[in-house]
Order: sequence, then structure tokens, then C-alpha cells
Amino acid sequence: MLTTNLKFDKRHLWHPYTSTIKPDNTYLISSAKGCKIFLEDGTELIDGMSSWWTAIHGYSHPKLVEAVQKQAAEMSHIMFGGLTHSPAVELGEKLLSLLPNKFEHIFYADSGSVSVEVAMKTAIQYQFNRSGQGTPCPYANSQHNRRDKACLVRSSQRNKFLTVLNGYHGDTAGAMSVCDPINGMHSLFAGSIQKQFFAPAPPLGFDREITDEDFTEISKIAEENQDKIAAVIIEPIVQGAGGMRIYSPQYLRKIRELCDKYGFLLIFDEIATGFGRTGKMFAFEHAQVCPDIICVGKALTGGMMTLAAMITTAEVANTACKDGMPLMHGPTFMGNPLACAAAKANLDLLTSWNWQEKVLFIEKYLKDNLMPLKNQSSRAVAHGKVADVRVIGAIGVVEMKEKIDVPKFQAACISQGAWLRPFGKLAYIMPPYIISEEGLEKLVRAIVFAVEKI
Repeated sequence: MLTTNLKFDKRHLWHPYTSTIKPDNTYLISSAKGCKIFLEDGTELIDGMSSWWTAIHGYSHPKLVEAVQKQAAEMSHIMFGGLTHSPAVELGEKLLSLLPNKFEHIFYADSGSVSVEVAMKTAIQYQFNRSGQGTPCPYANSQHNRRDKACLVRSSQRNKFLTVLNGYHGDTAGAMSVCDPINGMHSLFAGSIQKQFFAPAPPLGFDREITDEDFTEISKIAEENQDKIAAVIIEPIVQGAGGMRIYSPQYLRKIRELCDKYGFLLIFDEIATGFGRTGKMFAFEHAQVCPDIICVGKALTGGMMTLAAMITTAEVANTACKDGMPLMHGPTFMGNPLACAAAKANLDLLTSWNWQEKVLFIEKYLKDNLMPLKNQSSRAVAHGKVADVRVIGAIGVVEMKEKIDVPKFQAACISQGAWLRPFGKLAYIMPPYIISEEGLEKLVRAIVFAVEKI
């Protein structure tokens, strides 16, 4: 069965970020429990990835399993158009309780990338209506004619976005347009997506003082294109798949000032960083500033189901919907009851224990045990392999000087009983919050072993 399944997988199943001609190695999983992944051949691995930031409480947590099973017995899915249900309402109440009071409206989406699409469409529609200019619908007096005032063609030109290099916001078309156009994963599609404005990436360093010089280029772009830009979109504090870069909260404060100066909306993409990963419930709390729109996903359901949300203020939502104009977006599985029930149970679980203390413990452990890779006495550094080590919250990053051979790196980690998946030059750890010190030790030992071996 093991050999047969792996052969079928390699021949027919297209995995993320891979080629069908030269697919990556895959490992057949039989089950996952807590912080452990069990392979079909009996191998036991400590999970260092939280399944791409999602499984913050580990796998098969009884409270999350119970929530999904109970909801599945009652109603697994129902269309959200014209209907609602308790899981969606209760999750909404919980989400708003975790955010500043200014947030009032939630749009459920079925993935993080889709929540970014919704945020971008909302920002454009907000600016259209805020401009107060419009012309009658070109289809007036036809079957398309509307009896309300929503069908207008607005003349506002604020339909572009300002962002920074090394950012990543998803793989759908709109989200791709605000990902790094050169160093990101979507350069092939540059001619097919909207052109946006890109400023230099924030300088590295959580404790770095942001100077006027650091902010010169983005300020210049904002001033020269203020009539074209609808919003600034950025990943707060940690840039994820665009480089696992950690930067100063001061940069976010200056971004907030920039948006206020020119009337841009501020969108924080907290899909990867939300729900405790950086040591705060949301990464923007490090800066003590508030966005106009926030996107959340990944850890929202604790890795049980796919679900995301765009959350915004009454001022933004009501302006976007001025004169009854609807937001023309509606994922089929929007507000899925199973996913909402899982998310509510997950957030109840998260807020029922001192997760912050545990995340800070993980941070200290990773700093104490990964940072030595930067020392001259380290064999990896002596061989000229390591460029940088970065840690914040439950995120540890080892940046190599050369691109990592992923199959060799993973095989080395598996030989040490750990599951880690690097990309580009980056080997990183983002474990479930419930991981033990012994589990962290195994992950760090594996990453050091792999770094020195490959």
C-alpha cells in the first residue's frame, strides 16, 4: 500500500509549488497527534511547521475534534446568501472581542488569499464612493438597469496599491499583484496582473531605529501617486513567504502616518502572524497602531478547516456600501458552519490558557539555541553557510547564503526525527504552541544537523 500510494501520488497528484516533470519527494502520512506526525512506514516526526502556520494547538486536539463532529452532525454546510447560522455569529462575536473596538464588520472567506482579494476590492470601492463622483450606469434603460443607486461608474482613479518588496499575500490574481514582482513566486505572470507601486522592503531588525532615509522612497512614491493609491497593504512585523524578514514596529507607525496624510486605507495582512505567532495576539499590537482592514486566516481554525476573514471598520464598510452598493464577492463556502465551529472552538481554546507565556518560552529557546549558528565558532558559519538568524515569538529563521537543496535538507531532518520544510535560502521553525522543550530540542538539533550536513 505504501509503495502503491506513493507511486500514484508522484504520477498524478500535483503538489504546491512543484513541477509535474520533476516533482518533489513526498512522504506518506498515516496520522498526526499533538506535535507528532506519523509516517506510514512507522517513522515518528516532531512537527516544526504547524502545517504552514495553522496547527497552533497541534493535531487532533479533542476540543477541536469534538466541535467539528458536533457541527457535522447538525449541518456541515449551508449557503451564506440570505441565510445565517450560530457558528458564524458566535465566531464573529469572538473575533471582534479580540480586536480593537473600531472593527465592526466581518467578511468570511474560504482562504487567506481570497480574504486579500476582498480587502483590495473593498478598498477600491471605498475610494470610489469616497470620491463622491460618478456617472450614470452605461446600461441605463436596458435590462441591466437597477432600481437602486448602486449601479454607478465612478471616476475616482484611486484603484492602485502601495506595498513593499519581499511581501507575499497569496497566489490569486489580485493578491499576486501585491507580492514582490521580482523575488516573489509570480514573476512569470507579471504581464497578466495589475501593476502596483512597490517601495523598498523595511530594513531588517525588530529593534532597529527607522530613520527618515529608510522611509524616503516610500514617502516619495506616496506623494507622487497620492491620487492613484487606494490603500497600503503590508504584513505587519514579519514578512512571511517573501523572505521571513522581521522588522521594526516603528516602521508600521510611520506607515500609519503616511496613510493618514494622504487618505490611503491601511490593510494589515495578518494571515500568517495572527493569533499569537509573534508573541502578541496580532502582530500589529507590537506597534500599537491600528489598520483600517485586517485579513486573518491560517491559525484561525487551528488547522482543522480552511477559513479566513476580512475585518474592517464601520466607516470603511459603510462608505464602500454607500447608497446600498453591494460588495460583489461571495465564495460558495463563505461562512461554512464546520469551519466556523472549528474556529470558534480554536479561539476559545487559545484564550483559555497562557499561550503568550509559552510563545515567549519558545522564542527564548530558539534565540538561545539557533543564534549560535551566527557565531564564528559554529561549524556552519566556519564553512561560510549561514547568512543570518532571526527569531520572534514562535518563529525561528536560519537564512543560508546559498539556495537550499530541499530534498536533501528534508531527508537530513527526517533522519533526526523532525519535519521541516525550507524554501529558497530559508530554513525555519514555527512549531505548535504546545510543543515541549524536548520537542524544541529535537527540532533545533535537526535544523543544525541539516545546515551542517548539506
